[in-house]
Amino acid sequence: MELALFDLDNTLLAGDSDYEWAQFLIERGVLDRATYETRNDEFFRQYQAGTLDIHAFLDFQLAPLARHPRAVLEAWHAEFMDAKVRPMIGDRARRLVERHLAAGALCAIVTATNSFVTAPIAREFGVEHLIATEPEARGGRFTGKVAGMPCFREGKVARLEQWLEAMGRALSSFAASTFYSDSHNDLPLLERVTRPVAVDPDAALRRVAAARAWEIISLR
Repeated sequence: MELALFDLDNTLLAGDSDYEWAQFLIERGVLDRATYETRNDEFFRQYQAGTLDIHAFLDFQLAPLARHPRAVLEAWHAEFMDAKVRPMIGDRARRLVERHLAAGALCAIVTATNSFVTAPIAREFGVEHLIATEPEARGGRFTGKVAGMPCFREGKVARLEQWLEAMGRALSSFAASTFYSDSHNDLPLLERVTRPVAVDPDAALRRVAAARAWEIISLR
């Protein structure tokens, strides 16, 4: 059996769901534009530069979830899917996932973005398994904190290994393993699979992929 892993933001999506969720809340007036837009942009630049403090970012990104009931958040998310997410999903991305599913591969989306934002997106792609940063919840409400290890950089490798171990598997037990990503932040996991694929890569990942003769594709 093949293992097929997909990064989400700027890989399967032609955009960043983390960033767009914050922008969506700003546009709805849920978040103050002057305060949040500047910080959202700054965190996005840090991510692109490889300097992101993931815990500082999660404190920022998860805080709004704690201020509203789950039912309200889910209603907003349904609007978010129509307004922001589905326009970022291209036919090539859908066909790529469908090919792996049809071939019988074990497929998972592996993303640093929290599971509240990304679980409905994984379902949109028909992918059952999601490995994501988990927001802490108590009594049916989010606390604004992260639960466990963030699924970011080396954390993606650790979270993947935990997920496989829970199924009695290991990365080495698969005849082939593929990981699709756009970002140099995902090099720790790209270096662990048998087939790393750079998808519309950032400049840093493009240089690494070219130097190592990794496959480079576009889903745009």
